[in-house]
This record gives sequence, C-alpha cells and structure tokens, in this order.
Amino acid sequence: MKSALPFIALFFFSALRAQQDTAKLKNLYAHALDFTEARVDSIGYYAAYISAESGRLNFPTGALYSLRLYGFYYENKADYKRAIDYYLQTLYEARKQNDIEMQTGALTDLAVIYTENIKQPVKAKEIYLECVALNKKKGDARSLIDSYTNLGAIYDRLGLYDSALLFLHEGLRIGKPLEANSGEDLSTLYNNLGNTFFLKKKYDEALFYFRNNFEFHQGSGNFADKWFDELNLADVYTEQGAYDSAGKYALLSMALAHTLESRSKEADSYAILSKLYQHKGDYKRAFDYQRRWYELDTSLVNGETYKAIAELEQRFEARQRENEKLLLQAEVSQQRLRYRITLILAISLLIVAIVAAMAFVMKRNNNRTLQRTNELIVRQNERLSELNYEKNSLISIVSHDLSTPFASIGMWSQLLRSDPESLTAEQQKALARIDQATGYGEKLIRNILDVEKAQTNQHKVMLENLDLKAIVSGIFDEFHSAAARKNISLHLDAPAPGYHILSDRQLLGRMLENLLSNALKFSPSGKKVRVSIREEKEALVIRIRDEGIGIDSDELPHLFSKYSRISSRPTQGESSTGLGLSIVKRIVEELNGQITCESEPGEGTLFTITLKK
Repeated sequence: MKSALPFIALFFFSALRAQQDTAKLKNLYAHALDFTEARVDSIGYYAAYISAESGRLNFPTGALYSLRLYGFYYENKADYKRAIDYYLQTLYEARKQNDIEMQTGALTDLAVIYTENIKQPVKAKEIYLECVALNKKKGDARSLIDSYTNLGAIYDRLGLYDSALLFLHEGLRIGKPLEANSGEDLSTLYNNLGNTFFLKKKYDEALFYFRNNFEFHQGSGNFADKWFDELNLADVYTEQGAYDSAGKYALLSMALAHTLESRSKEADSYAILSKLYQHKGDYKRAFDYQRRWYELDTSLVNGETYKAIAELEQRFEARQRENEKLLLQAEVSQQRLRYRITLILAISLLIVAIVAAMAFVMKRNNNRTLQRTNELIVRQNERLSELNYEKNSLISIVSHDLSTPFASIGMWSQLLRSDPESLTAEQQKALARIDQATGYGEKLIRNILDVEKAQTNQHKVMLENLDLKAIVSGIFDEFHSAAARKNISLHLDAPAPGYHILSDRQLLGRMLENLLSNALKFSPSGKKVRVSIREEKEALVIRIRDEGIGIDSDELPHLFSKYSRISSRPTQGESSTGLGLSIVKRIVEELNGQITCESEPGEGTLFTITLKK
C-alpha cells in the first residue's frame, strides 16, 4: 500500500508557493502606486504583468490590482477618458467581490480626476461622501481620515470654507489619538487645514500647518510631499509680503519639480513665481514666468479639454435625436389609438356589450404603453439636463483658458506704459487701442460666464443699508467722460435727502451700470439721459429714460433673452454682445424686484425697475 504523505507534502508546498506568489503581486502593486509620472511606462508594465500572473494563479484580487494600475497609467498619460473607464471597471469588480478597500480606492481615483482634470468638484464631493459611508461600514479609521481630508479639499474648491473646516476637524478628532499612539502620518490633513485657512486669508494659521509639514518631511526622501510644502510656504509668504522667504521656497519647489521630472509641478512653480514678482511690482519677470506657466499648462490641459467637448457635443446631439424619435413614436401610437377607438365605436352599434368590453381592455393596455413611453421620455430629458450641465462646465473651462491670454496682454501693456517717454504719439495711440480691445475681450468672456453658468445666482447677497441717490451719483461720475464724448447730458431727479434701501451694493451698481451704458450707446449726440428715483408705497422705483433710437414693439418680448439681437444698433458703432439686459434681469430678480421696458422707434426708451424696500 502506497503512502499518502508525499501527496500531502506536495499539496502543502504548492499552496505555500501560491501564497508567496500572490504576496509578491500585492507588493508589486503597492510599489507601482508610488511611481511618479516620470516612470509612467513602468506602471503600464506592472499592470500587464500582474494581469497575466493573476490569471495563471486564479487570483481575483490581482485582477483588481491590474485594472486600477491601468487607470493610474492612463491618468499619468493625461488620457482621462480611458483612466475613468478603468477606474469604473475596478469599482464594478470590487463591488462584485465585496472588496471595500478597493472600492474606496477606485472611488478616490475617480474623485481626483473629477476634481483636478475635469473640473467637476460637485461630482467629486458625491464620490467622497460615498467613501465616508464605506469606511464607516468597514470601521477603517485611517481610510475615514483620508475621506474627511479629501472632502475638506473639495469644499475648498466649492468656496464653502466653514464646511471644509467641519470635515477636516472631524478627521483631526479621529487622527490625533492614532498620531499619538502609533505615529500616524497626518501631514495631508494638516496640509489641507493650512489651505483652508489660506483661502480664508488667515495666513498665520495657514503658515503654522505648512511649516510643521515642511519640518516633518525634511530628510524623509519624499520629494513630492516636500514640493507641496515648499510651494505652500512660497504662496503664504507672498501674501504676507515676506518676499525674500517666498522667493527662497519658490525656487526650492522649482528645483524639486525638475528632479521629479514633473511638467505639471513645474507649471505650478512658474505660476507661484509669476504671482510673487507681480506682488513685488516686477512686471517684466512676472510676465516671463507667466508665459512659461501658460506654455506648460496649455499643453497639458487644452488638448484633452477640446477632445472632451467634441465628445460631449456628439453625445448630446445623439440623445437629442433619440428623444425626438421617442416623441414621434408616442405621437404615432396616439394616432393609431384614435383610429382603433373610432373603429370599435362603429362596430359597437351592432355588438354593444362585446365591443364595449374589448374597447375597455384595449384602452387600458394602450394607456399603459403610453405611460411607459412617457416615463422613458422623462428619463431621457433628465439625462439631457445632466449633459447640458457638463457642457456648461466645459464652457466655463474654455472661457477660463481664454482669459489667460488677455491677462498676459494686459500685463505686457502695463509694462510698456511704465516708460511712456520712450513711445511716440502714434505708439501711445496704438497702445490705447490694445487696452480697449483687451478690456472688451475680458468683458465678453465675463458676460458669457455670467449667462451660461448663472453666476449671478451664485453670488452671495451682502445686504446693507444703502443711499440709492449716492450710488447713482457715483455711477454718473464714472460715465461722465463717456457721455461728454458723445455730447450727451446726464440728469438725476431725486429728493435732496435721498432714499435708503436694504440691498446688495455690487449687484445694484452692476445693474445700473449696464442700463446707463445701453442708454449712452443707443442715444445720438446732443441728447439727454434722465434717471429718476421715487418712493411708491412699499417700494423704490428707478426710471432710466433716454432720447435714443428706440426699439420695435415686436422685439420687446425678446429683449431680456440671453444673446438676443435686435434691429437697433449703437449710434457710433459701439460694441454690443446681446448679454447685458439678460444679466440685468437676473440681477433684478436676485434683488427680489421687477423690470419693464417701454419704447417706440425714434422716441427713446424707458426702463422701470421696482425694488422692495
């Protein structure tokens, strides 16, 4: 009889070898996650190797390692679409395996791309809140601290600094005992606390956290963390006016960026150097650093931005066509239903009882079909709204990218104006035209952002007791030179003491500036523009009347629509984007008021604004 001991020993050693191999794959995976973008090809190699070995060993967790590393590889390649695809595959497989650690890892990866690359912090916030729920379920304090730290950064992006501090202090409450007992590394949490205080302009508190992190990472060999510390110190010292210290840390961050061979870190270092020299008044060096930042930043971001815009437009148009098809199908179904009912009614003259029963059954079935079709249309409309939101977000990115060249032109123009004696009269005239064109371009971009993103509605209303007459008089002073150039006289009709109103100074001023600007644009030389302020019941009424060219009655209903174009044109060829009155209407509604317009061609125009006191 043969012994079973050799077979048992062989099985034991095979199992031990398999366990050693899976541990090796786990170590390779952890090692690859520490690679920087300078070793991106190595990340791809490790992903392929782990995928092949996991299949050979029948190791499902290894397949998750491989999928996540592929996402990491394409993220470092700036191919964010493919990176998101791999992270979503990782999340799907991790949920099938009930692997909470890999679920939170994939969710965090997705949130980083939505925050840093696609500029959708609201979506990233939802993902991080899901991470918090998973980590609470798992009971993992370290991962829960990371989620609270990331949420703090997201709320900073959204401008909700007090909410950011709430989550960061919750992370600090959990992390402090771990730091004291086991030396837990809380440097990322401290860094985000410093960033929040920096955004709140509490620079001393921010400096406390940034300096502690810098001292903690000294001698650690972690160049990426040291780069963040040096960049943060340069930024806060710049705001405090400590320019020597700011310059020292900015140059240190640039040196580390070169060591890490990271173009994105190099671009951020150029940006902080440009900000430093702008604060110092050295606009020539500031412009040079800004130009270097713009060359790097544009090459990293713009190509992917335009590609994403094109894909979104194609998806949006496809959804629109699909929705139109569904609507047409519903209409055809309704026509068929009407035909069938008519036919049944004709037959019911002979067989009343039977046909009545059949009609009832058929009508009920068709109503169910119509209900399902309508539900499908509602879901498609909801999806169209989401795509429209994504489109508006991307429009904001493009508008932001367009504003950078205008800022560069303005800075260069300011540098040329610093030595006016070296310019001829013709050159000074040309420089003035450059300033005028730059101002118009910046205003156009700002107006597009106001309309597309409804930025007016996002403005936090700051109410204060305002003297309405004083505000209008101040705006008159700003428009005095423009009116004088067209020989137009400005008149203000208001009682001597003036009227006071509880309102927002910025929104009120912007509304009046837009209306006065339009009155001057569309008034011929030698005319008058009158502004009157009256109290009527529980409201203040502002009337702005011009003696301009007027507006056709059939165009008045569309006057406050965005991008509206009317037949009336400015009298001296001034620019008009069709956005101003749309913005005015939004501001009036934000101030809980109403606006109306009365006009006749050749007789001028009257705008009436009613604001509750």
